Amino acid sequence: MGKLEKATFAGGCFWCMVKPFDKWDGVESVISGYTGGQLEDPTYEQVKTGTTGHFEAVQITYDPEKISYQLILDLYWPQIDPTDNGGQFHDRGPQYRTAIFYHNDEQHQIAIDSKEALKSSNRFHKEIVTEILPADTFYPAEDYHQDFYKKNATEYKEDRKKSGRDEFIDQNWS
Repeated sequence: MGKLEKATFAGGCFWCMVKPFDKWDGVESVISGYTGGQLEDPTYEQVKTGTTGHFEAVQITYDPEKISYQLILDLYWPQIDPTDNGGQFHDRGPQYRTAIFYHNDEQHQIAIDSKEALKSSNRFHKEIVTEILPADTFYPAEDYHQDFYKKNATEYKEDRKKSGRDEFIDQNWS
């Protein structure tokens, strides 16, 4: 195994952002957590108020010899509505905005190019508002949030269904 790298994305509720990355060869872990805010070591209760500046996010640790950052980014876009700056689906507020957090210059350029490609595809008729930001301190969420889709399968499926995420994905990304 080579040197592992990190990719960090905000895509609304972090429960829905783990499963799409979890199954890929070369992905070592997907951790739910918080990034981008002012509070040190925030809790879910603090972040969900929308006043801390944090995003709910996932941090993916991966082996770039097995899976590229570009592929991970290509998996990210179809999980979100990149035109919604008020949250994602039924999760509203600044803590649920979308963002790509780059860890180095190469990731930064790949993210910019990817966003430009999405814009020029004309897939969406509204502005692509997903931000591209430098990676900040990432705080893992509480244990009960980790692998939520596996540990609480029924609650996960119910929440995801009522969110409207899957309908949006089917209508806009299929």
